[in-house]
Amino acid sequence: MTVSVWVWAATLLVLAVVLAVDLLIIGRRPHEPSIRESSIWVSLYVGLALIFGAGLWFVAGARPAGEFFTGWLTEYSLSVDNLFVFVIIMARFAVPRQYQQKVLLIGIVLALVMRGGFIAAGAALITQFSWVFYLFGAFLIYTAVNLARQGEQEEDEFKENVLIRWSRRVLPISGDYHDARLTKREHGRRLFTPMLIVMIAIGTTDLIFALDSIPAIFGITQEPYLVFTANVFALMGLRQLYFLLGGLLDRLVYLTYGLAVVLGFIGVKLVLEALADNRVPFINGGEHVGWAPHMPIWLSLVVILSTLAVATVASLVKSSVDRRRALAKSPY
Repeated sequence: MTVSVWVWAATLLVLAVVLAVDLLIIGRRPHEPSIRESSIWVSLYVGLALIFGAGLWFVAGARPAGEFFTGWLTEYSLSVDNLFVFVIIMARFAVPRQYQQKVLLIGIVLALVMRGGFIAAGAALITQFSWVFYLFGAFLIYTAVNLARQGEQEEDEFKENVLIRWSRRVLPISGDYHDARLTKREHGRRLFTPMLIVMIAIGTTDLIFALDSIPAIFGITQEPYLVFTANVFALMGLRQLYFLLGGLLDRLVYLTYGLAVVLGFIGVKLVLEALADNRVPFINGGEHVGWAPHMPIWLSLVVILSTLAVATVASLVKSSVDRRRALAKSPY
């Protein structure tokens, strides 16, 4: 798939316009969006992704469109997992609801910038070194195992990293958010507000999630344009999705297991396809491994869709059963 400079430029321009609209809305009226408002925006972004994929199908054929849809679905699912951490961060730092939109939007912008850098680096590595696919595959399998263990532990506490602890210790921090600004003047002294610490927490979290999501999307397609656009469409509606799902996130108890299966599947797929196209000298003498298959994109899409559907339905069923049991045990 050949993508011209003009197509890249048009895509980046449209992205900049959408981000500018989001910034204007939040800057003009910081508020907690209603379910109706959030539903409209989420539907809009999902619709745009579907239209974009259909356009790819018409212009470039079924394979690029299938890779985009599979990559978008994978990245969207991982973005929902990001929301769990965002909820914990918001609660940990007691961010007022009317300011959470601003936090989320800045977090999304940071995620786009970081992932853009990782995509460029990943594409360059893949072009130069074929063994990177083995590394990506092993990393995804390792991440899948860690996710499964995390689901067993059911740990929902946010642990402050070194950068956050250093910022708390060194920077002069005020006690209030002061209209969601990063700094304020108090008694003639310039202070940082807690919003700066929240931004650091969101930014470092974005960095960690980017390390997982970029190898995953490269396991589906190696076309940088499709990798980038799948990430963009997955992230653009994340702010509204946060408010739309609300308490539903707590009920998706098996989503972590579903994502572990998805990442494990993509990791195995990467390793098998790396073996099928092997050029690494110390593996099979640098020759292709004949028994290793190339998995068709439709199979990846079916596996990812069915896994996420099962995880979601099982989560909602379990939450419903647990709620009924709790009501049955309650004396009131």
